[in-house]
Amino acid sequence: MDMSVTYKDVESAAFRLEGKAIKTPVFTSRTANELTKAQLYFKCENYQHVGAFKFRGAFNAIACLTDEQRKAGVITFSSGNHAQAIAYASQLHQCKALIIMPKDAPEIKMAATKGYGAEIYLYDRYSEDREVIAQQLSKEQGLTLIPPYDYPDVIVGQGTAAKELIEEVGSLDYLFVPLGGGGLLAGSLLSAKHLLPNIKVFGVEPEAGNDGQQSLRKGEIVTIPAPKTIADGAATTHLGQYTFPIIQNLVEDIVHVSDKELISMMLFFAERMKMIVEPTGCLAAAAVMKKNLPIEGKKVGVILSGGNVDLKQFAKWVG
Repeated sequence: MDMSVTYKDVESAAFRLEGKAIKTPVFTSRTANELTKAQLYFKCENYQHVGAFKFRGAFNAIACLTDEQRKAGVITFSSGNHAQAIAYASQLHQCKALIIMPKDAPEIKMAATKGYGAEIYLYDRYSEDREVIAQQLSKEQGLTLIPPYDYPDVIVGQGTAAKELIEEVGSLDYLFVPLGGGGLLAGSLLSAKHLLPNIKVFGVEPEAGNDGQQSLRKGEIVTIPAPKTIADGAATTHLGQYTFPIIQNLVEDIVHVSDKELISMMLFFAERMKMIVEPTGCLAAAAVMKKNLPIEGKKVGVILSGGNVDLKQFAKWVG
């Protein structure tokens, strides 16, 4: 099986992240266990730096650059968590960061990205192509492009979350992981399948953006129009050239959940577990609570990918 990255690379990333990333808590819920008749373990990446797992991949990617590359600076495109993660990881490495963000990105995310010292380049997401802009600016300014998910050093950095979860709770029968562009799922698969060869790993997408599920069925990357979903972190249009082969080879299946199911999951976390989880962060948990997979009596890992949500919007959704 020819894959560009392996579990050894995840181990190297874990070494680089030691003392830099937060070893996020693993929570359990008696109510969730009773409802699913399973033993659930929630890996809470909503408590990670910048409020999401993205810090892991961003820090690892910048740590892997040469001194010359870091001196020149980095560039990325993102409207949310990856933008903040690259900005903060760049600050820690004393490295310049240019972030390409859509003009209509949430104010809170732009403010956080600027707050970490990054420079922002605004574009119109409906008439301009962010990847083309990134390539152009990267060439003009000599910056290293670190995309949000389709980049080996990012993938293996994200894989450290599943590694920590398994090291903490031991053997698991299932692992559920949110799926957008596939960085977190691909990294999680490398860790989970190496440490627990018999584990069944499921990717979970928003119903409106099930390009991963379509790609898995078709055996090739399927591109869809930009999906309309509250899970903005998973509103991607296609998987990546690096992420798809890993997912195709190792995933058990890809399932999807509705926005309505995400809202009831956000409410559950707020009421029962006293924590804020963003819609994308609820994908894996919502699939587990759906109870249409044979998890009864099993040990189940669930990755909560982030907690960055506008509180006014959150109140509207769960109100």
